[in-house]
Amino acid sequence: MIYNLNLGKALKVSSLSVILAANLGIIALAPHASVQAAPVSSVGKSVTFTCNDTEATIKAKNGPKVTVGQTSIYIGYQQVTSLNQDPRIVRFDNGVKKWCRSDYETTSDDGRGYGLLWDGSGTLYGVFSSTGTQTGADFRRFATGRWLSSYGSGGGAKVSVIARINPINGDVNYATFLSAILSSGKSNSLTVTGLSWNGTNLTVKADSWWSPRRPDKKAMTCTPGSVSPFKYTSVFKGDLKTVSSASAANCK
Repeated sequence: MIYNLNLGKALKVSSLSVILAANLGIIALAPHASVQAAPVSSVGKSVTFTCNDTEATIKAKNGPKVTVGQTSIYIGYQQVTSLNQDPRIVRFDNGVKKWCRSDYETTSDDGRGYGLLWDGSGTLYGVFSSTGTQTGADFRRFATGRWLSSYGSGGGAKVSVIARINPINGDVNYATFLSAILSSGKSNSLTVTGLSWNGTNLTVKADSWWSPRRPDKKAMTCTPGSVSPFKYTSVFKGDLKTVSSASAANCK
């Protein structure tokens, strides 16, 4: 009888342990299965650095960066000549440089990186500036078939480029130009001020000069007497091929 009682207790303890272990297993596994970092974004003044700089040196510049866990990605530019800047983007894991890219735009265009959005996984977007089309390798080679495939006509006005980037190695998957448009058809200035991502669409906030573009890329009609820049919002599909909606204050 004593033996049976002890056995019953042992069985109960054993059963409880199995249930507890199973529950603990669920608790331990659930975070790994469900953790998805909320996208982090940073858009601001571009800073200069080189691919030879340490993370401490780049971080001290206080330029745009995104950090998830022990990984940080920084964006900016390098002054390659007295009259020319080229964009730079670099990733550090635990302070160790994983990659740095200096080959996105190597023409005489004054290109700079000034914005990032990253979800800590495979979704990384970078924002760059462009002041015109020059001979050589630039973002046009990534923008074929996307919403705007080039800077367009004219030059001098500072437009934006948005690029989808592989965070593993820094390769650009594809990109689109984003600009305003003058009545002459020439490109006009547009500066990105914010980025957000819902898993499907990329929402871009920007300051657009006359005139912002509609989803069909044509110029909006703005109220006479309105003053630039206009607060502009465009919603891109994740592949940057189409804009599903666009709006701007005092324009339609």
